[in-house]
Amino acid sequence: MTSPVDGPGRLFGVGVGPGDPELITRKAARLIAAADVVAYHQGVGKRSNARRIADDLVPAGVVEEVLQYPVTTGTTDHPGGYPGAMADFYAECAERLAAHLDAGRDVVVLAEGDPLFYGSYMYLHDRLAADAGGRFEAEVVPGVPALAAASATAALPLVRQTDVLTVLPGTLPEPELARRLADTDGAVIMKLGRTFPAVRRALEAAGRLDDAVYVERASMAAERSMPVADVDADSVPYFSIIVVPGDGVGARYDDPSDPRPSPVIEHDTPAELLVVGLGPGPDGWLTPEVTRALGDVDHVVGYGPYVNRVPQRPGLTRHASGNTVEVDRARAALELAARGEKVAVVSGGDAGVFGMASAVFEAAEDPALAHVPVRVLPGVSAVQAVAARAGAPVGADFAVMSLSDRLKPWSVVERRLRAVAEADLVLAVYNPRSRSRTTQVADLQQIMLEHRAAETVVVVGRDVGREEESLTVTTLADLDPESIDMKCLLIIGASTTRVDPAGRVWTPRFVTP
Repeated sequence: MTSPVDGPGRLFGVGVGPGDPELITRKAARLIAAADVVAYHQGVGKRSNARRIADDLVPAGVVEEVLQYPVTTGTTDHPGGYPGAMADFYAECAERLAAHLDAGRDVVVLAEGDPLFYGSYMYLHDRLAADAGGRFEAEVVPGVPALAAASATAALPLVRQTDVLTVLPGTLPEPELARRLADTDGAVIMKLGRTFPAVRRALEAAGRLDDAVYVERASMAAERSMPVADVDADSVPYFSIIVVPGDGVGARYDDPSDPRPSPVIEHDTPAELLVVGLGPGPDGWLTPEVTRALGDVDHVVGYGPYVNRVPQRPGLTRHASGNTVEVDRARAALELAARGEKVAVVSGGDAGVFGMASAVFEAAEDPALAHVPVRVLPGVSAVQAVAARAGAPVGADFAVMSLSDRLKPWSVVERRLRAVAEADLVLAVYNPRSRSRTTQVADLQQIMLEHRAAETVVVVGRDVGREEESLTVTTLADLDPESIDMKCLLIIGASTTRVDPAGRVWTPRFVTP
């Protein structure tokens, strides 16, 4: 397979499957047998699993490049830490292979499973292949990935019909792993070994432990599988996988052409639907009442970032959706409650201030859902949080408005802004700007300046309560509309609003005649 002497060699990333040599594809076998150079990765003091799988195919006398990892546990004295050590390693490996390619030799890099699926070959491809900005012609030959072998060993379908499959590394932080397990149908967890205890706890927190199956050394002679709950954590090798079947796996319909599940019969007594405010962000601003409620429900429904703030626990199902489907989200929650399920709809801040409470009552106007009892639990609102950080700017009469014109025409917004300005009320402004609404803060500024003095106090709170929090006190004339985004809440003072020598903003409760 040697390339012409007047040209460089070719690079091949060849998948050899998860362990059983009979799972190597015919194309992979042909390329390995004809290679000038066979390269493979292996750990310190270990034999390469990819090389072992391909033992019978590697020709005698072929040049072998053993690419031995400098570290495999994440502990290193490299000044750049583990990432730095690995970056230097892959750069050195690429140089070694480039020397062969420059000499006109074809190089086959053996990859366990599939080369581009959690494989080390991809880092060589990034550095050498022409399609990735390198100098050499490269081809990737796919292999059977370990997750396919694990599914076959367990004889367990991963997903059916419209189920979603998520592949997760066991190295994820435990809370993040639990969240993702709760939010998907089927899952495969790889990179176990020393991560297994945390992975098991994440499965339990997500309510997925009972269905999870452990598969060790899939397709190899020593393969075995068992329920994850029965696994001895001290015996788990790196070459192991956990399979979590999707919800649809148990849905074996009599008529395969009809994927519709049996209709859910409405419960005789619907459960009370709770609508709760999570506050602006910090756990300390979550009320005890809301904390108790979230600990008692079986379902949490809401906009994705808010749902993600609710800790995963056994028995809890989280239903996350986008930011512009409030009524659909509310309807789904009401339907769950109508079946007797305990459900909480979550909002950031206070659910009754530009939150989900209004959307729930809107959806509940449907006669089919009007019988579901609804209770709203208050939360700390964003305007309260920003005002508290600033001092007491809403200590007297104030108004609250949203600049979004998604649900009302801008002409209505303008009319209300003028009324607030003429009434000399403090104004708290939600949703001031988005990617598609870029001029409305400037419009607001102009309208207010028609009725307010240029030195009127303005407070800009961004991400208040979070690590990125900032608070700016400026004036109406000096407000920079281009500095405002959706993470901001504005408080525009009344004529009486003042800033004290310590920089605290407050509005007197009294008005001098």
